[in-house]
Amino acid sequence: MSSDELKAKGNAAFSAGNFEEAAKFFTEAIAVDPSNHVLYSNRSASYASLKRYTDALDDAKKCVSLKPDWAKGYSRLGAAYHGLGEYPEAIKAYEDGLQRNANSEQLKSALEEARAAAAAPRRPGSIFSSPELLMKLAMDPRGKALLGQPDFMAMLGDIQNDPSRINAYLKDPRMQLVLELALGAKFGPPGGAEEEEPAAGSSHTDADSHKPAPAASAAHSHSQPAKKPEPEPEPAASQVSEEERAAAAKKAEALKEKELGNEAYKKKEFETAIAHYNKAIELFDGDMTFLTNRAAVYFEQGEFEKCIADCDAAVDKGRELRADFKVIARALTRKGNALVKLNKLEEAIAVYNKSLMEHRNADTLALLHKTEKTLKERRETEYINMDLCEEEREKGNTAFKEQRYPEAVQAYQEALKRGPPAVNPEAYKLYSNLAACYTKLGAYPEGVKAADKCIELKPDFAKGYSRKGTLQYFMKEYDKAIETYNKGLELEPDNTELQEGLQRAVEAISRFASGQASAEEVKERQARSLSDPEIQNILKDPVMQQVLRDFQEDPRGAQKHLKSPEIMVKINKLVAAGIIQVK
Repeated sequence: MSSDELKAKGNAAFSAGNFEEAAKFFTEAIAVDPSNHVLYSNRSASYASLKRYTDALDDAKKCVSLKPDWAKGYSRLGAAYHGLGEYPEAIKAYEDGLQRNANSEQLKSALEEARAAAAAPRRPGSIFSSPELLMKLAMDPRGKALLGQPDFMAMLGDIQNDPSRINAYLKDPRMQLVLELALGAKFGPPGGAEEEEPAAGSSHTDADSHKPAPAASAAHSHSQPAKKPEPEPEPAASQVSEEERAAAAKKAEALKEKELGNEAYKKKEFETAIAHYNKAIELFDGDMTFLTNRAAVYFEQGEFEKCIADCDAAVDKGRELRADFKVIARALTRKGNALVKLNKLEEAIAVYNKSLMEHRNADTLALLHKTEKTLKERRETEYINMDLCEEEREKGNTAFKEQRYPEAVQAYQEALKRGPPAVNPEAYKLYSNLAACYTKLGAYPEGVKAADKCIELKPDFAKGYSRKGTLQYFMKEYDKAIETYNKGLELEPDNTELQEGLQRAVEAISRFASGQASAEEVKERQARSLSDPEIQNILKDPVMQQVLRDFQEDPRGAQKHLKSPEIMVKINKLVAAGIIQVK
């Protein structure tokens, strides 16, 4: 399926509100056409609608990098930043977009919204981005237990990426505990009454005991009331060991070092960045991103072997920690990039494929395709040998004369591999010979491709037009054959082969135009012509539709249309295609 077809399906799904499905179609379209900026823009919009703002931001950045002068790309960029709560970046993106299109009402409106959001009080969700939160959790016995739960850490990461996602988790008691520790506020159980926390040694009382019991427990109200289990007294913060306090403090300090490293990296202060990442790794060995970030610095410095070593260590650490597969995939992609720089293309391809097994990412897929293409071109270059090219050409000529056409095709193709157009000025003759072989074999579409390549390489080679015209004639595309023969005759007006071919094609069209062709031939030709995009466009043209109606209803009055050169050209094409007949 083409990228346009996939894009159309994605647009339809988006319009219907099926954003997941839309993103899927746009991803498939990107795999087909990774340089199309519109596809990244559309997928960014899909991700933003799903509140996957980090993914939306990645796509918006890619869109802008592919088409820096396209205002809508900056609109996507601003929307992603806005969703992430990064309002200054959103404002800048919208302003950049307005520099490209000052009249965009959408950008103006979005800019005002971003400015209003930036001026508003900070959202509570932003506390989750603070390194101190992990320290608070680690120091509280209840929070410490949560840090070992993968689903909780995933939930926390989701909110860190998109603070607005907090509403989806408010019913989770663990999230209430996080808010309690972060904000110093008490939150009751979801959907129930707030409970008073008993003092140590006291009996537990229900703050909402004055409310009537639910109907389901009414049968027990005549007997002894059901006793609610007492919660165990919560350990005091003082029960946290000094070792645990120190570990939590080191982790928080390590995260600060990472942020300092990131800032230095952005400023291209690479040695400073490495020093900060080294310190982070020394303080805390439970985060693979310290290694992947340092690998990025080594890559920029051209230290590709060190980059690869860090990526390998990061992947191992990620598997040990059961890290997000996307993070592991990024580490593998970075390793692949370093291998490409070292000219180890086969290894890079293998690593890119591993990355795609972890997470199918359009950027990585594009890198894989690019590397595969480079490797293919390298192998083709190494295969070049002009002496062997000449040997294969002679084999092809001999096989053709002996009517061994499949062997001739094989020999000519091998000759082109040994002597491709980039190094062989006579390559156009090999394509001409291939077209002749395909004509004999009845493989007309393949023959047209070979003839087209011949003409592309040598536009003034009349034989190429003769080959192509003959193939088109046998395909019963007489109008196209006439056009091809005429182009050849412009080069060599006295070429007998071209003249005879043109006459045959004109006679064939005359048979159809005058109604001499059989009903079966007419039906076959019309069916073939109706599949031609050019004929379809003519028939869909409202002006031509009216012209054809006029010829049916008032042939004499419709003669006025023939004064228009443009309409006359289209009518001739319809006549040549067998759609209309001249009687």
